Amino acid sequence: MMPLTMAKAGDTVTIQKITGRDEVRLHLAELGFVVGSQVTVVNEIAGNLIVQVKESRLALDKTMANRIMVG
Repeated sequence: MMPLTMAKAGDTVTIQKITGRDEVRLHLAELGFVVGSQVTVVNEIAGNLIVQVKESRLALDKTMANRIMVG
């Protein structure tokens, strides 16, 4: 298991765990980041990520991406 920030552009990974306070986990779940879902890293700029989750592309800053553990 590793943080999402370790994935490279083009990688498709599966979310294993989401850490952080309840409000943070709830916010990420509302965006589609739930355990078991697939995430594709589209681009990475200075540690910040653009990812594809389900049918949406989202930008995540480094601190939020570090809370999402993938495998």
